[in-house]
Amino acid sequence: MAQKPPSSYSARPRSPATAVWFLPAAALLLVLFLRWPPPPMGSYAPVSPRGSGSDSVLARRAELYSKMAQDLDERGAAFLRGGETSQSLTLSDLFDTAEDGAVVPRLKAADPPVRANVLYLDPKFANVISKAVKEVFLPYLGQVIWFQNTSMYHFSMFHASHHLEPIVATDDEIEAEVEAVKGITKTVCPLKIVLDRVVLTSTGVLLGLWQVESGTDPAEIRSRLREVLPRAPQKQLYDPVLLHTSFARILGHPKLPQEQSVSSFDHIKFFHGLVAQVNEKIRGFQATVSELWYVEEYDVLALALNGKMKVRKLHLSCNNQGNENP
Repeated sequence: MAQKPPSSYSARPRSPATAVWFLPAAALLLVLFLRWPPPPMGSYAPVSPRGSGSDSVLARRAELYSKMAQDLDERGAAFLRGGETSQSLTLSDLFDTAEDGAVVPRLKAADPPVRANVLYLDPKFANVISKAVKEVFLPYLGQVIWFQNTSMYHFSMFHASHHLEPIVATDDEIEAEVEAVKGITKTVCPLKIVLDRVVLTSTGVLLGLWQVESGTDPAEIRSRLREVLPRAPQKQLYDPVLLHTSFARILGHPKLPQEQSVSSFDHIKFFHGLVAQVNEKIRGFQATVSELWYVEEYDVLALALNGKMKVRKLHLSCNNQGNENP
């Protein structure tokens, strides 16, 4: 399975023929890909990765994933109806069309920069996933799909500052945050994770939802980051048990099979079929996560749009922690 994707694949889609809207799933806001935002992290009771029964992390994560998998059926393919994104951004706000017809990001400065802590997925794993996704989706959505850069696959953990609650920091304060996070990574064990499922949300984002087989659970990592980053926004952007990454964003209508007419075409059934094909290829895929990145995003959605950022790469060394299991 760990084969590199064919070099003929491109991570840049061609320009859509008609006006479409873009819905990135970046590390800024869960509502970018789910129109039912879960309660902010601060509203949850503390969780223990070693819990059991209905209150356990694994059970809560499974329940959350089941709800996310139902989003497309419950809300429909909103990304096909046009309009604005949750940040009042349209495709033209986020992308330009190059001379060769390729869509390229229109980067905008983030003021102040977002400061995010993310777990990083090595490209040797991301390439396998990207290959499978492109094999299934490119034939139908080659012009209207944006693929996440395989060198930037990540799992958002905790924000020291985000756009909803900016926390301005001096250079010295940022360096102090980095040192505090570095101290946490020395106590965090690398994660062995398994792809629970791939889902497509009503806002057009193809997501990988993961479970943890061993290592320090994301809920515990977020809890430790909260302790060492007391100035961080109280309302974080994700359920503390969530472990997800974005694979692609659909920008518009697919190419219809020749035998189908627009009036009779069932888009929901069609997209479920594509997602099922991806799940058949990579559901159960295993990976190891051994880095946490402290990222300053100088451009809006820099992690999603290959923008300007400053990255501190921190290794999860698991000193004196033993082999943690969820």
